Amino acid sequence: MAKASAGATNSGNRTGVRIVVAGDRGTGKSSLIVTAAAENFPANVAPVLPPTRLPDDFYPDRVPITIIDTSSSLENRSALADELRRADAVVLTYACDQPATLDRLSTFWLPELRRLEVKVPVIVVGCKLDLRDENQQMSLEQVMSPIMQQFREIETCIECSASTHIQIPEVFYYAQKAVLHPTGPLFDQETQTLKPRCVRALKRIFILCDHDRDGALSDAELNDFQVKCFNAPLQPSEISGVKRVVQEKLHEGVNDRGLTLTGFLFLHALFIEKGRLETTWTVLRKFGYNNDIKLREDLIPLSFKRAPDQNMELTTEALEFLKGIFSLFDIDGDGALHPDELVDLFSTAPESPWIEAPYKDAAEKTALGGLSLDGFLSQWALLTLLDPVSSLENLIYIGYAGDPPSAMRVTRKRRLDRKKQQSDRNVFQCFVFGPKEAGKSGLLNAFLGRCIFWSISVTLIYL
Repeated sequence: MAKASAGATNSGNRTGVRIVVAGDRGTGKSSLIVTAAAENFPANVAPVLPPTRLPDDFYPDRVPITIIDTSSSLENRSALADELRRADAVVLTYACDQPATLDRLSTFWLPELRRLEVKVPVIVVGCKLDLRDENQQMSLEQVMSPIMQQFREIETCIECSASTHIQIPEVFYYAQKAVLHPTGPLFDQETQTLKPRCVRALKRIFILCDHDRDGALSDAELNDFQVKCFNAPLQPSEISGVKRVVQEKLHEGVNDRGLTLTGFLFLHALFIEKGRLETTWTVLRKFGYNNDIKLREDLIPLSFKRAPDQNMELTTEALEFLKGIFSLFDIDGDGALHPDELVDLFSTAPESPWIEAPYKDAAEKTALGGLSLDGFLSQWALLTLLDPVSSLENLIYIGYAGDPPSAMRVTRKRRLDRKKQQSDRNVFQCFVFGPKEAGKSGLLNAFLGRCIFWSISVTLIYL
């Protein structure tokens, strides 16, 4: 798989990125901004600059950047807090020739961001690199590693010099990249692994691209995937190279049929470790995911127009799809989905929709704790009745490829049912009323084949 070409990377439909530059007085904030925008080191610079906008084509993503300079004086602390809260990313500066300003990052600035509940990527920038003491032996990694361990919100650390034009454009490139292609939703820095929701999304994408359902992406399927995501085909030598890289590191990542799911996930972890997050984000966004790694709202109807006496039900098309899914995941062929099979079924969704009330234990189970086909369809009927948006969303997550509106229908109004003296409904919602301990729960449990055993504790008192 190739990296997205310049200008082709999906930026998540952002129309701009607002970067706030903060840090102690005299650390080079304003000079950094002016040099980045004008590509010249200023002889004189104002203490605080007005908002500075970088042109759309300044970086490959072609998303305009607005840079906000700030004052660190006490009298401007309120304005600083307001700007930080509005930031998409924060650049924190220290001066390479003033070690005390580096210490202030962990003693003041980073705790202050947490106090203000500023939850955006942070780029730590050492300015005035040309003035640093040449006798300093510690590398940037050695200096910043303990700080980054303590403050996980730090995305990147970089040192630069405005006067000698060293790594000035890179500062705001990394800040923009941290906003457009964030690490947090994809990768756990502590465990150095893909996050569960990212794994689930990539697994769904893998399955959608595995057209022959043989558990591996063939060369043709890999090429189709590449064209869909990056608008460019892979040469046979490139496909061989990708598989060779995977197989050298992970033998089970490739088999005689092609790239396995394990190999596919390994490739994305490798991209992220190498700083190529835009590659994984481009893939996710091409398949409809947002920054929370959930399907975008425009792909799913947020509401279904219906009168109070109308309900939502699954269509025959959706029910047939669910019957097929049931058979596919009933690995042992016993006519029931057991807990591990249900976990596998929903492994391409952000989480199972049935793990909490009112869906948990809402359907009849077999003697071995499995969910029969009737129980499975009943669970979906309940979810569709109570939360049709979630039902449709999860249908798509587990592989429903039809037009979303074709999965559901609105029932006829009850007054029309009464007029015709018949109903077109397949699901009926009933409410059970009665006094406490009248047997309401026992009645409903009996419908699900559950026996209720009453135990009576008797205490005898001898006089």
